[in-house]
Amino acid sequence: MRIMTVYAHPADTITNCGGTLALHADAGDEIVAVILTHGGRIHPNKYAEEARKEDGADEAVVTADREEIIENKKEELRRAARIIGIGTVEFLDNDDTMSVVDEDIVDQVAAQIAKHRPDVIIADYPQNPVVTDSAHTIATMTLFAAMDRAATYLKNIDGQAEVNVKQVFLGGLPVLTNNALSTYGVHNDLLIDITSVAGRKVEAMDCFVSQGYDGPFARKLIEASNGEFGRWAGVALAEPYVRFRSETHQLLPLTDYAKDVDVLTRHVSYSQFDVRRSFPLK
Repeated sequence: MRIMTVYAHPADTITNCGGTLALHADAGDEIVAVILTHGGRIHPNKYAEEARKEDGADEAVVTADREEIIENKKEELRRAARIIGIGTVEFLDNDDTMSVVDEDIVDQVAAQIAKHRPDVIIADYPQNPVVTDSAHTIATMTLFAAMDRAATYLKNIDGQAEVNVKQVFLGGLPVLTNNALSTYGVHNDLLIDITSVAGRKVEAMDCFVSQGYDGPFARKLIEASNGEFGRWAGVALAEPYVRFRSETHQLLPLTDYAKDVDVLTRHVSYSQFDVRRSFPLK
């Protein structure tokens, strides 16, 4: 299977779906990460913190120019990608102040879809299609437009055949729930158990030093966010998704986990997993 992720910023792929990608990499699937912006402006923690120091600031950090900051963030993602097992990283290098769907960027993403021909795409759950204060939402709306564009390619006109992505999984839905009724149908309808690869997600997040995503934050994010979704899933740690398209099955689907789980006792086993103890700070 070929999997593509489409996110706004360099770290987003790892924080949102790093565990899921690690599992697919281990299964032999091809993974490409498409990053819409260079990330030079987003979360400049290391640079801002050094600049605030009255004495003893690291001169190389406080004098870093735009290109140096951008290249450092790219290198952080490259290191994280190797840990996770992402085979290809495509940087589109747009400015990360994007606030509207731009036709040129739609073309760029459509070209990536045509180039890599993914079966599955993973992206952010958009806050709202009309919200323009979130680059994450704009990135996903750009993706939807690009998918439609790639699906209209004709070999005799465009020099390439159409690409029809089989499924899109949207992560990060800002609603914590395990059922559809409590939020009038909006809910995460797929949860992936990432407990076995949690160490690699921690290690990958530790690469993002410039953003302050390493160390305590990496462990807290995984423990709190993936831990809460894991609680709903009945496992230690899980990443949540919403399926963009409905799916067709020959019979009503029932997973092996659903058949085997003991809902009365599963909390005893999964609550024993401790992220901070398992992956202590170095």
